[in-house]
Amino acid sequence: MTDTRVLVTGGAGFIGSHLVDALLARGQAVRVLDDFSTGKRANLPENGRLQVIEGDVADLSLVRQAVQGCRSVVHLAAVASVQASVDDPLGTHRSNLIGTLNLCEAMRESGVRRVVFASSAAVYGNNGEGESIHEETPKAPLTPYAADKLASEHYLDFYRRQHGLEPAVFRFFNVFGPRQDPASPYSGVISIFTERARQGLPITVFGDGGQTRDFVYVADLVEVLLQALDAPELEVGAVNLGLDRATSLNQLLAAIGEVLGDLPAVTHAEARPGDIRHSRASNVRLRQRYRLPEPATSVHEGLRALLDA
Repeated sequence: MTDTRVLVTGGAGFIGSHLVDALLARGQAVRVLDDFSTGKRANLPENGRLQVIEGDVADLSLVRQAVQGCRSVVHLAAVASVQASVDDPLGTHRSNLIGTLNLCEAMRESGVRRVVFASSAAVYGNNGEGESIHEETPKAPLTPYAADKLASEHYLDFYRRQHGLEPAVFRFFNVFGPRQDPASPYSGVISIFTERARQGLPITVFGDGGQTRDFVYVADLVEVLLQALDAPELEVGAVNLGLDRATSLNQLLAAIGEVLGDLPAVTHAEARPGDIRHSRASNVRLRQRYRLPEPATSVHEGLRALLDA
């Protein structure tokens, strides 16, 4: 299947490296474009069908080179930290929006049509909080990161209408699993909690722990991304990638304790201003268009796989 080479931007990162593994496992050739600012070479296997290009999606000439000879693209490269975008809006804008626009242009020039894009639940802001958030929930990005993701969606739709690109846009909720670096400022709460629990270090929860998130195990998410690459045709419109399943931080900590057999001291600090208390995806559209693993990986099962990795 070397004639179906896939470009994965951000392919050395947490999600990207799992996707690369899955693509290689089914015999495809893969090209990774990654600047290794957060991705790790150790996440990538030695494989004759894997080519790695080190560089930034903000470099148009390099993106043009990376797209050449590919059948499709999965665009995961981004500065995935909300706080980094607040601290450095211009720098993150180059990666998160200019990078997307560069990719659209390179694909148009090369005649590559299919692109799978990682957007974010952050585009909704506080709208839909406490409810099952559906795709038509009003968008209200509160940070440069969220604004860049929403603008990227609009650019992809423009290139669809004007130039025939075939974008599959997914708004990721809270993805977790092995290779999520707990030392990274971009890391999710699960990787931070599990790493501290493994080391017997105290865990700090901001707020009362009643806040909830919709956690998706990385292997389940990758399965959906593969289906989007393979689909003969794509329906228009972004798709929430979540399970419509709310787990509180208190429930999460209890599950970590069950898997490990013990839990270190947990302390509570003041809730952080601006933190969304409840976030849960409506996945009606997801289930209409794609097949989720049945049953989807539970938080408990995902934690066990993460802690055993």
